Amino acid sequence: MRIIWLGHSGFRIEIEQAVLLIDPWLTGNPMFPAERRAEAISGATHVLVTHGHGDHSADAVAIGKELGIPLVGIYDLMSWLAEKDGVQTVGFNKGGTVALGEARVTMVNACHSSSVSGPDGPRYAGAEAGFMIAGEGHTIYVSGDTDIMADMGWMGEYHQPDIGILSAGGHYTMDMARAAFAARKYFNFKTVIPCHYRTFPALEQSAKVLADGLPGVQVIEPQVLAPISL
Repeated sequence: MRIIWLGHSGFRIEIEQAVLLIDPWLTGNPMFPAERRAEAISGATHVLVTHGHGDHSADAVAIGKELGIPLVGIYDLMSWLAEKDGVQTVGFNKGGTVALGEARVTMVNACHSSSVSGPDGPRYAGAEAGFMIAGEGHTIYVSGDTDIMADMGWMGEYHQPDIGILSAGGHYTMDMARAAFAARKYFNFKTVIPCHYRTFPALEQSAKVLADGLPGVQVIEPQVLAPISL
């Protein structure tokens, strides 16, 4: 299994004969090298979207159409994109599980907001979500944009993820200290990868606080397009 950061909250996860692009914001992302777009999306089988904000969903439709692959996410947003843009979608909801190749993806709760920009202002885009991705003997918790929430208690106990991809930049989501607290209190991760940081000055620029708060856990500060093999 390989996990490749695309900058901000975007990831490419190669697992169980599937290549999943998670929130692949490439166009206009100051951390992503535009000349490497083809490399980043090559062979992708699905695009997973945690919520409607542009720094997560803006490239989803274009990639889905270019590669002829489905967008996967919460029913409301997927239904609207299918109708508006004619893209393939797999819409489901929290508690639901879908098979993507041999990987199984369960939608779980997040605590944030979700909208898309339009000429008349923000438009409702269904609820925000995270994902539990199971395959190859691992379960990856992709938190999506979220703060700490009590739901993490049962999510950690029930799904038992060993890898956490956690939004941790602060300002819009939990910061490094809060992410460390959530990981200690609710999960038993072997590996944690922070995201939603370093993109803008308002966000945290280092994961040192996260690493210091999780002794015994492998905290990996990802580098854009550098594969992490687990």
